[in-house]
Amino acid sequence: MDQMYYNNPVISGFYPDPSICRVGDVYYLVCSSFQFFPGVPLFESRDLINWTQIGHVLTRRSQLPLANADSVGGIYAPTIRFDRGTFYMVTTNVTNGGHFYVKTNDIHGEWSEPVYVQQKGIDPSLFFEDGRAYFMCNGEDENGGFILQCEIDIETGACLTAPQVIWRGTGGRFLESPHLYHIGQYYYLMASEGGTEYGHMVVYARGLSPFGPFEAYAQNPVLTNRNLGGCALQGCGHADLVEDVRGNWWMVHLGFRQIADWMMFHTTGRETCLVPVTFGADGWFTAGEDGTSRLRMQTDRLPETVTQRVQKHYDLRNTAPGREWVFLQNPDMQQYELSEDAFCLSGTENGIGTEDASPVFIGIRQKEMQFRLCCKVSIAAQTAGLTVYMTASQHYDIYVQPQAAGGFAVICRAVLGSVEHETGRITLPPDTAAATLCITGEPLHYQFSCMTGETEHVLGILESKYLSSEVAGNFTGVMLGLFAEHPQAKGVRSAFTDWTLDYA
Repeated sequence: MDQMYYNNPVISGFYPDPSICRVGDVYYLVCSSFQFFPGVPLFESRDLINWTQIGHVLTRRSQLPLANADSVGGIYAPTIRFDRGTFYMVTTNVTNGGHFYVKTNDIHGEWSEPVYVQQKGIDPSLFFEDGRAYFMCNGEDENGGFILQCEIDIETGACLTAPQVIWRGTGGRFLESPHLYHIGQYYYLMASEGGTEYGHMVVYARGLSPFGPFEAYAQNPVLTNRNLGGCALQGCGHADLVEDVRGNWWMVHLGFRQIADWMMFHTTGRETCLVPVTFGADGWFTAGEDGTSRLRMQTDRLPETVTQRVQKHYDLRNTAPGREWVFLQNPDMQQYELSEDAFCLSGTENGIGTEDASPVFIGIRQKEMQFRLCCKVSIAAQTAGLTVYMTASQHYDIYVQPQAAGGFAVICRAVLGSVEHETGRITLPPDTAAATLCITGEPLHYQFSCMTGETEHVLGILESKYLSSEVAGNFTGVMLGLFAEHPQAKGVRSAFTDWTLDYA
């Protein structure tokens, strides 16, 4: 095949901790979702570089209790596997319930109720062979991190063998994200170290049985960007392997893009990237471009007929609630009326600064750093508007609000921890029925404005770095949301219409 290029990330925006499997000629991929509902985004692809979201794995409150889950809570690190006609997804709800897995025979249908596995740690994975199911996760003791594994009853989640420490990694901190593969004569155990930050790295070892002993690859880490100063793509780790239909091996991994090459802040979250994997004659494998991942990758493994497509325009008709659009924690759907023409929200006393309950909020991931978002918000006796949301204590908002003296104003505010600052406001004419609110995204800032007639009133220009994960100390990414709060009477509704999001 001829050489071609593709761009990383292959799934942009806050879609971290990717796990992948192939069934026939179709690839399936899942990601972490933390405090957002529904949970565990599910994608499919036929070429590895173009991915379509087909829904979520966890779509019911019984599968995904998210009470009190914040941006470091909820769902961590799922793994997807396929065995004898059944898909399995295993993950951890670190806020409510711990490790569990669900299953389905129809990848486009509903998944089962959870089966729980009583084990400590995070980042669980499943490995199937010869009718047996193995469960592994990470752990830590006074000697550092380790990978723990046992055989389980796949019907009940009960351990059939005593949990056993099978590997202690290569010495890096935060040994996590274990996955086991049987390729040729060897069992390969791949994991990550360094923390999901700038020192993140993928390491692996191999052995002759599922329980080892495992010999570490001499050139570990097999993939890392930790030494690429000035490279926009950083934090590469938490990986999974897949063999394509032509017998080539690939690695999906998370990485994040800095807002500028030398500015160590990222806002769009940890994203899903792809690099080729090559096995040598000795059975050891290498990954990426000399062990690194790049924003632009060259390969001869994809057919020349494959073209990477990038969606630039989003609106209410080509997106859907429960697919691209998600809620914070478990929503009360009586507060929402959602259609292709309008999202209608009825606020409660739980504002978007609430962490211990679900606010009236619906959001979509910010996928690139340059964009223009506009939406018409109807005037109602409550606060309602748009938010650039990182956490309950870190968000920028532009909204319509009733005034004590009568009438309505459009206000821009910045909420950063204990600091809340109003950057601008305008009073709307008395006969105004709706306000068109806009957010313009740039790598280093967000601009907030309101349209009155042909005039655009800029109410605030706020720095993006303060909504970065480096400042927030969290694991998610910026969400572009709609919200309503503090109604003056029961049943008040604000209609959000003409919502458009265009990337540069």
